[in-house]
Amino acid sequence: IGSGEFLTLLGPSGSGKTTLLMVLAGFTRATSGRVVVGGEDLTRVPPHKRDFGMVFQNYALFPHMDVFGNVAYPLRLRGIGRAEIDTRVGRALDLVQLGHLSDRRIEALSGGQKQRIALARAIVFEPRVLLMDEPLSALDKKLREEIQYEIRRIHQETGVTILYVTHDQEEALRLSD
Repeated sequence: IGSGEFLTLLGPSGSGKTTLLMVLAGFTRATSGRVVVGGEDLTRVPPHKRDFGMVFQNYALFPHMDVFGNVAYPLRLRGIGRAEIDTRVGRALDLVQLGHLSDRRIEALSGGQKQRIALARAIVFEPRVLLMDEPLSALDKKLREEIQYEIRRIHQETGVTILYVTHDQEEALRLSD
């Protein structure tokens, strides 16, 4: 996958798409092969040191935190200072067009807003690769199309390398390079 490319893995349920993402992210150990990014072998590198962002199908947001806390979480884990966290979280929320919701509780958000917050959390630390595992499958058709547009726009604005998983051929063709 080239740097800055948007590549989609397309296939039916059970074909191994999510398993491959979990291996790349470091959540599942590969039985063979290697994970190499930019010439660096990451096969044995723990997930938190791979510099990969991950957007899950079920959002994986923390219900006990507000929007700001959810997006700031990866930065706090990395020991980033408060002023820098404020700046980066504001930038990420503005990128997903939800800056006005920073103090909102997660349970008060719509499905589309939750997915945008999950995306903001995945990109706030400026990962070298963004992994997305069927992030739109829980959304209705109209909202899926809106979020697809947003994902494509964010990819164009950030230039981050994206590996996207879906079983929807139209979605794959609409989003991928």
